[in-house]
Amino acid sequence: MRFPLTNSFIVGVYAKLEPVYDLLFGAALQAGRVAAVRRMGHRAGTRVLEVGIGTGINASLYPRDFQVVGIDLSSQMLAKAKQRVQREGLRQVQLHNMDAAHLSFADDTFDVVYAPYTISVVPDPVRVAREMRRVCRPGGIILILNHFRSSNPMVASVERAISGLTAFVGFRSDLELSGLLSRAQLTPSSIDMVNVPPIWSLVTCTKNSLRHENSSHVNSGAAVAAEDQRHTTENTETNSKTD
Repeated sequence: MRFPLTNSFIVGVYAKLEPVYDLLFGAALQAGRVAAVRRMGHRAGTRVLEVGIGTGINASLYPRDFQVVGIDLSSQMLAKAKQRVQREGLRQVQLHNMDAAHLSFADDTFDVVYAPYTISVVPDPVRVAREMRRVCRPGGIILILNHFRSSNPMVASVERAISGLTAFVGFRSDLELSGLLSRAQLTPSSIDMVNVPPIWSLVTCTKNSLRHENSSHVNSGAAVAAEDQRHTTENTETNSKTD
């Protein structure tokens, strides 16, 4: 049974996790974070949006000549990130309390939009991915670092079965990558397995690799609307089964 994540539920979970978050998810997942920042390259003035900055574990990885904006829904996690940024003198990092599904930034604002271990935490991963795409400039990089449902049927069945439980530690274990990218109109240029064990994916897309820009998807408005309707129906059915 899948637990329907809501913003209030997520904020509550991370309020409990905040004191031990770095211990549980710090070193164990750091290799993926390092790989993601390396994927950004190094060009002075690069504008980065980090979606779900949490306690600011990534903050010290960014070059000092980047311009980094980090957002998070949890004020308690952000408070810890602020302490880290101040303690380490990371003047290139700005922090904002914000819902990733409703970004307040203008279109085409950032060179890199990066979601580390975030997309399976939010109530509506498709909407968040679309918002990431919207605020990324044409030719910019969209990075999604996350665990996704296995292509192995046996493993996938386990991930589906435990998804209701993993929600209570802040994420869903059965998020399917290809469906997410399709509905968000993103095409990956690379998918690399990271961390140990390598069950997390670093997904790299570019703004110019959007499906609606491809010739076979020029008139995809109806298809996107149909996907939206299917996504809404799935959420409704999930909620009704849970109630």
